Amino acid sequence: MNRSNGRGERRRDCTCLPDPSGPLPADLWPHAEKKSNLRQVTCPGCGLVYRTNRQTDLCMDCERKQR
Repeated sequence: MNRSNGRGERRRDCTCLPDPSGPLPADLWPHAEKKSNLRQVTCPGCGLVYRTNRQTDLCMDCERKQR
């Protein structure tokens, strides 16, 4: 397929590297892993392992008990 490159010149699309997901249905295409802003922590008060985006390592229950 020929296309214009904006300067009035014609160029050919490269077909030497075919799309590896081309023949697959859209729901089977590989997707990039989303990076989460959550980190896994262990509460020093009760030992609960959980994920959080907060700065403190205390879980909500232990933080409430401290007040």
